[in-house]
Amino acid sequence: MSTQAAAISVRPLLITADSNLLDDVLRLAAAADVELEVAHAVAVARPSWPAAPLVIVGADLAEDLVRRGPPRRAGVVVVGTEHDEPDIWPLAVALSAEQVVLLPDSETWLVDRLADALEGDAPRAVTMCVLGGRGGAGATVLAASLAVCATRSGRRTLLVDGDPLGGGIDLVLGGEHTAGARWSDFAGTRGRLSCSTLSDALPRVDELTVLSLDRGDTRAIPAEAMRAVLAAAERGTDLVVVDLPRSLDEAAEEALSRATVVLLVVPAEVRATVAASRVVGAVRRCAADVRVVVRGPAPTGLEGQTIAESLGLPLAGRMCAEPDLGAALDRGEPPAVRGKGPLAEFCAWFLAGLWGERERVR
Repeated sequence: MSTQAAAISVRPLLITADSNLLDDVLRLAAAADVELEVAHAVAVARPSWPAAPLVIVGADLAEDLVRRGPPRRAGVVVVGTEHDEPDIWPLAVALSAEQVVLLPDSETWLVDRLADALEGDAPRAVTMCVLGGRGGAGATVLAASLAVCATRSGRRTLLVDGDPLGGGIDLVLGGEHTAGARWSDFAGTRGRLSCSTLSDALPRVDELTVLSLDRGDTRAIPAEAMRAVLAAAERGTDLVVVDLPRSLDEAAEEALSRATVVLLVVPAEVRATVAASRVVGAVRRCAADVRVVVRGPAPTGLEGQTIAESLGLPLAGRMCAEPDLGAALDRGEPPAVRGKGPLAEFCAWFLAGLWGERERVR
């Protein structure tokens, strides 16, 4: 295949000679951050017809295209306006189109479909939310450790700081000076965000992509921005780990509603368990799969299963104390980065089980 043909094959194809329709679809493609190949005649479009990830057929040329009888293929959309009804529907059926798009009513749908065509049909990422049952439970360290371990195993991973009052997840990784976008750069984001735009903008710490808050910025993350970021990340990564506050705001609730699994970190103490019980209800209203991670040591011998049962949640596992963890974090060393110790072992074990669960569901 020539270089030129390869370039054409990755672009959606628009077939129309209607200048007004062309302007409208090009505007929507720009909103989706997608470059189109445009054919102003059916004959010109034929070479690109089989390979284009999406074909958008203007109502003005749909009849001509039906008459020429191109090979059947998936990913065909017929686009027009309400003035093209009802003639557009039988033409769409003849082309085996997946959808008829009438502008301007279906503009949002077409923007999403264009972006999906460019980004492909890869499986969506696992989204994991982590929060503490009480203050200082270690949820941020666990979230960072899970992301570090997933990255070490070759998974494309995004670590998201969802706690405006936290110390900053980039600081836990020793990446506070790494150049790249922070939440303030996405605070005004609404609608769809392409996964490539998100990935290209964010900093990386040892191959782990991180979205953190600006130092000293305590403003709440807009729920719409959280929705756009997580949707983009789910299309472009294998794992998204979100560190959340105990006191849920709208952005945290948005993240929880998208979560594949939620981990509630509870120290093995009676008071911590009682504090966690006040968090459980709010979390379960937003998320379906909530599990408890019990963090040792247990001064009174309180069992992890006992804590989980008292909270009415399944036990995800128990983390033993990590020697010298505080000193390593103060040195700017990411947790679990060496792949050794109780924290790394727990994360590797839990992630292996999570991937196994996902494979069994498919």
